[in-house]
Amino acid sequence: MVFLGIIGFLALITLFASFFTVKQATAAIVERLGKFHSVRQSGLHLKIPYIDQVTKRMNLRIQQLDVIIDTKTLDNVFVRMKVSVQYQVITEQVADSFYRLENPENQITSYVFDVVRAEVPKMKLDDVFVRKDDIAIAVKGELQEAMQSYGYDIIKALVTDIDPDEQVKHAMNRINAAEREKTAAEYESEAQRIRIVAVAKAEAESKKLQGQGIADQRREIAKGLEESVKMLNSANISSQEASALIIITQHYDTLHSIGASNRSNLVLLPNTPTSASTMLNDLVVSMAATQKMDDLAKPGVPEPPRQHGH
Repeated sequence: MVFLGIIGFLALITLFASFFTVKQATAAIVERLGKFHSVRQSGLHLKIPYIDQVTKRMNLRIQQLDVIIDTKTLDNVFVRMKVSVQYQVITEQVADSFYRLENPENQITSYVFDVVRAEVPKMKLDDVFVRKDDIAIAVKGELQEAMQSYGYDIIKALVTDIDPDEQVKHAMNRINAAEREKTAAEYESEAQRIRIVAVAKAEAESKKLQGQGIADQRREIAKGLEESVKMLNSANISSQEASALIIITQHYDTLHSIGASNRSNLVLLPNTPTSASTMLNDLVVSMAATQKMDDLAKPGVPEPPRQHGH
């Protein structure tokens, strides 16, 4: 009875050892007596106990490998780059992915190092940031060509981080700040120039209008004086007397305007009864002298004889 029990127990173990399951997105490599036999996909499978052996269960999902690389740019700046490689075992080449590579992650890392250290030294630091997608494309292209024969498909290669030396980053920040300050100063200078030009134009326009106003004012005054002289002449008042009367009237109007303002400074004006007549006489004499000088300056007019002392 004991012997039969042992045989039954061994038979039960053998039965259970004949079946095995494979999870979803996984492939099992079965060897028979140490030699590759088959690849089993997800589900329930049967094998020969003690002869067939499940050697390896391969992950068929997309996996990611992060590679940190220290390299140098064309302008001699050391940078640390992080390249993330997404890869997947090809379903039809599960056996190749297991038997042909001892350590696929080390193999991928070596290729990434080789490509990055060949591409980055051709670029300046600024170009590395701008053209990081070009570096990623180069990494993927090199890996795809090399790893596909080993049963691995390269899904994507990404440059996820570019970290220059700390001093270089500070220098770049200072350069950026200086450039922005320069641009701000240029804009401020342009705004100041525009303000100065606008003020100058406004002042010129104001002076132009002011000059026109003064000219119009003087023209109207002249018209008024002309009309006043005509009215006084019609009253049998001579032109000289009319001019004297107008000058006296303007003289007293001026004194009235000065006295009416509380902000007037000290002004000294002749204020005798004959002051207006004196100013008129001086004006007439000045005009006569000016007319005489103009006549002498004309060609053909003989100069007056000079008196010679004896």
